[in-house]
Amino acid sequence: MIFKLFIDKNCQEEVIVNVHERTPLVDTIERLVLQNGQRDQLPGYLEDEIIMLNINDIECFVVEGEKTYAVCSGGKQYLIKNRLYELEQYLPENFERISKSAIANWKKIEKFKVQLSGAVDAVFISGYTECISRRCFAELKRRYQL
Repeated sequence: MIFKLFIDKNCQEEVIVNVHERTPLVDTIERLVLQNGQRDQLPGYLEDEIIMLNINDIECFVVEGEKTYAVCSGGKQYLIKNRLYELEQYLPENFERISKSAIANWKKIEKFKVQLSGAVDAVFISGYTECISRRCFAELKRRYQL
């Protein structure tokens, strides 16, 4: 692997990565570049209130009925105006997709629970439970040696 760094105060900043294939390292580099300068809070809506949620206090993001919700440590769910694919672009690396409809904060998972059917659930600190899809679990198992 070759690393080149050019410093020129007069040109626009740009990151170009040439790789043979997408790897977890490439994913991490992409997240670091895209989250540069991003906020560490996002607005959550609960009835008639708008609350600025600290991203590190969010256990997971879920989609229910075509709406995106942030599940926080207290167990409350706040409506979020972003879609999951938009959130993925700037969330820190401790957030990982666990199904088509959920992104989990790995720092907030208390345990994994295996069902009789073979499905695996992520149980968060607040007690909230979200199912991990088989395809995502296979990738997560490979990546984190679960």
